[in-house]
Amino acid sequence: MPLASGDDNLAVDFAEARARSPQVVAPALVPPSSQAMTPPQRIQQNLLASGERRLLNWICPRLPAWMMPDHLTAIGFCGAMLCAAGYVLSNWNVNWLWLSIAAYFINWFGDSLDGSLARFRKIERPAFGYFIDHSADSLANLILVTSFGISPFVHLNVALFGAASYLLLSIHTFLAARVADEFRLSYLAGGPTELRILLIAVTFSMWFFGAKTLFETQYTMFDVFFGTVASILVLLYIVQTISTAKMLSARGNGAA
Repeated sequence: MPLASGDDNLAVDFAEARARSPQVVAPALVPPSSQAMTPPQRIQQNLLASGERRLLNWICPRLPAWMMPDHLTAIGFCGAMLCAAGYVLSNWNVNWLWLSIAAYFINWFGDSLDGSLARFRKIERPAFGYFIDHSADSLANLILVTSFGISPFVHLNVALFGAASYLLLSIHTFLAARVADEFRLSYLAGGPTELRILLIAVTFSMWFFGAKTLFETQYTMFDVFFGTVASILVLLYIVQTISTAKMLSARGNGAA
C-alpha cells in the first residue's frame, strides 16, 4: 500500500539521519548517597569561641562511649523544649522562669557538643549530620522564640517578628554554605553561646522586673528589646546578602 511504502521510506531516512548525527552519551547517574559532601569552611569569630573550644575539647574525651552525636542533638532539642515550657508556665508562676534558665545549659551542652564529638571521634556524616542538626535547631528555635510570645512578657506579634528575622538570617547562612562554601557561625562577634547568655540575662530580668508596661502602652521593655534585636537581624541579613552577592559576582558566579 502507498501508506506502508511511505512509512518505510520515512524509517529509512530517519535511520540514515541518525547514523550521520553525532552520538550523545548520557552521563551515568550517581546515587545521591554515593556523592561525597565536603563540609564548608566554618567561620566562628565570636568573643567566647576560643575558650568554648577548649572546654568542648576537654569534655569530648570524657563522654561515655555509648553517647553518640545523635544523642547530643536530641539533648539539645529537649533543652530548647524545656526552655519554652518555662516561658509558657510563667503565665501561672513566674518562678518557672528558672526552668528556662537551667534548660539553656542543657541546650548548650547538646547543641555545642554534637558536632564536636563527631569530629573528635572522626565519625562525621557531613550530609546526614548537617541536615538533622540544623533541621532540629530550626524547629527548636521557632518553638522557643514563639514561647516568648506566649509568656506574659512579650507580645506574640513581636515574638513572631523575632522568629522570622532569626530564621531569615539562618536561611542566608545555609545558602552561603552552599554557594560560597562558608558556614558562618557568628555575626557581629556574637554566636549561639553569646546569644544564650544574653537570653539568660533577659530571662532573669523578666523574673526580677516582671511584665511592666512602658509609658502607659501595652508593650513592655522586653517587647522593645526583642523588636530591636529582630530589626538588627533583618538589617544584618540585607547587608550580608549584598556582600555575598558582590563576592560571587567578583568570582564570576553572578549568573544563576
